[in-house]
Amino acid sequence: MTKKVSKSKQLAPIPAMTGSLESYISAVNQISLLTREEERELGAKVFDDNDFDAAHRLVTSHLRFVVYVARSYAGYGLPVGDLIQEGNIGLMKAVKRYDPAHKVRLVSFAVHWIRAEIHEYILKNWRILKVATTKAHRKLFFNLRKNKKRLGWLRGPEIARIAEDLNVKPEVVVEMESRLHGQDVCFDLPLDDNDEDNTYSPQAWLTNAGPSPDKVLEKETESAQSHNLLFKGLDKLDERSLDIIESRWLSDKKVTLQELANKYSVSAERIRQLEAVAMKKLKSQMII
Repeated sequence: MTKKVSKSKQLAPIPAMTGSLESYISAVNQISLLTREEERELGAKVFDDNDFDAAHRLVTSHLRFVVYVARSYAGYGLPVGDLIQEGNIGLMKAVKRYDPAHKVRLVSFAVHWIRAEIHEYILKNWRILKVATTKAHRKLFFNLRKNKKRLGWLRGPEIARIAEDLNVKPEVVVEMESRLHGQDVCFDLPLDDNDEDNTYSPQAWLTNAGPSPDKVLEKETESAQSHNLLFKGLDKLDERSLDIIESRWLSDKKVTLQELANKYSVSAERIRQLEAVAMKKLKSQMII
């Protein structure tokens, strides 16, 4: 595929975060949004012809959405500007992979890539030592704070409730809370020949526990396959079932069963049944 760059008019530059955060947000909020038809047409140009101009318009028109997502992670003590920049990287990756032939809007597709980049950035920079090493840990890292009803350590009933809500084991909740409350330790403690505690300095025993390159490649391949299977499954759903799944699972602002029931003039229980059937179809499609 060849890259097509239109010479008919100069593209407006993507706003840069060289000044204040407020000025950047103001700039991206002034960029006009795209209609469904415009988005589909531009997406086809990017997917089929690798059209740079079309990709530029898709990215710039969704920058305000990245700001909205990044702001929801402001409580982790990292600069919001950095979170926005990482989210923009996720948006660009999503635009590159977006296939408008599917019935899902770009914003629903891109939110997963945007969040993935922000999550990776937070986990790498929140502390030197990793606090989230498994899938359950990652889920708890980004949900434990908002599930706590008060300050201080969790009690038994609270641990059980959070474990049930997030579908993890209670001991995993306890472990993650301990990690989040733990204090960082100096990597290279001052040397003292008379102090036997020097042997417990992290530099004396810290090893690289990260995944090997082949494991990273394997994980990325599995992720790409899962995305392809997911959207193939979505294509097989009827319009109503697709709207239910998109509204309940793929939208950043989830819709309630009752809202969908009012929309289709059926009961909330009927919407729940349709959702369950659609999810079953998607799960069967996801089997590799």
